Amino acid sequence: MTTTASSLHEQALAASVASRQLAVATTEQKNAALNAIASAIESEKNTILRANEQDLEAAKRDGLEFKMLERMTLNNERVKDLAAAARNIAALDDPIGEILEERTLQNGLDLQRVRVPLGVIGVIYESRPNVTIDIATLCLKSGNGVVLRGGKECILTNTVLARIVKDAIESTGLPGDLVQFVESTDRALVRELLDMDDAIDLMIPRGSADLVNFVGQHAKMPAVTGGVGVCHTYVDSTADLNDALNIVVNAKVQRPTVCNALDTVLVHQNVAREFLPKLAEQFGENGVELRADGRAMSVLDAIATGGSVTPAASGDFGTEFLSLIASVKVVDSMDEALEHIGTYGSGHSEAIVSNDAENLERFLNEVDAGAVFANTSTRFNDGAEFGLGAEVAISTNKLHARGPMGLKEITSYKWKVRGKGQIRG
Repeated sequence: MTTTASSLHEQALAASVASRQLAVATTEQKNAALNAIASAIESEKNTILRANEQDLEAAKRDGLEFKMLERMTLNNERVKDLAAAARNIAALDDPIGEILEERTLQNGLDLQRVRVPLGVIGVIYESRPNVTIDIATLCLKSGNGVVLRGGKECILTNTVLARIVKDAIESTGLPGDLVQFVESTDRALVRELLDMDDAIDLMIPRGSADLVNFVGQHAKMPAVTGGVGVCHTYVDSTADLNDALNIVVNAKVQRPTVCNALDTVLVHQNVAREFLPKLAEQFGENGVELRADGRAMSVLDAIATGGSVTPAASGDFGTEFLSLIASVKVVDSMDEALEHIGTYGSGHSEAIVSNDAENLERFLNEVDAGAVFANTSTRFNDGAEFGLGAEVAISTNKLHARGPMGLKEITSYKWKVRGKGQIRG
């Protein structure tokens, strides 16, 4: 059936009705559905991988970039991770019904502030099939309905995954309409979704800066319009350089196509001559192109690094590369490093490597980002790594959530007021 604006609106309304039904479900019922999803993913692994292989073949024919292909690729291990994410969320505390505060007023009214679902969450995303599972399962546990609109590059995989999720939910007696997937790849439907503030309570874009900006400009409902990661690691004059090398290489190489991967290394001048040749060598061995500012080039020019080192252009700072490219700049001081991050950072993930306790605390306190790291890799900015099970997004907004958005970040609250006939004079 062809998806139209009318049928899309019906899907959003169906998710809303299902979310109201889910509001009275017990934690045990929701967890049973989550575990059913995990088991179904495992039992249908071959179906998932066949669909993903077809998507990859089409994407390659269309000439998609490596970063897109890497993000959309599933294998045995990644399918296991999808099932594990559902089970991990089942193991987390249920946020719904949590009493955030309670007190009795002088007039005898009893007040409670209680956590409740947001309602219906819309998600527009590109490439990554894990988003389908992460968001559907987080919404299930938090009592929210969800409308998922994935990109055309992974349409077959995401259609299979959404069907698995809906069937598994229904098998446990909960409403499968809670999860709605838009099977059409018609881009006009994105604009239709952004107009549905009568049915969708929060919109989350997951993808390129262009997508995020488009949603920010056109969404009629509140939207999480952050998430682009321009991530720095500052190597301080007191850093253990072996630790610094391991941290920087991990942050760049471990998975370069994701938003918390390193983009720029800032190196204090006092350690640049010792650190930069080692970094260039390690980056070269891992296929990383290093784009160096003038001072870094003066250190590296005369050294046979075995890697690709080129002079940096102005656009190489403040860029989210999402590939095996990193820029490097030598700085005179921590003040200069902080100023550079303040100018070029996106508020996502920023790190310092240092053995100076005062500098560590200053960095953690002064850098304005959703997550700041001391002596560790920015790759840890992740819902699963933070113990949230997964995330619906990593927000760089300051309202209403910041950093990895897990269960609590997709809830709201309401006041419950109990009286004994009081009236206001």
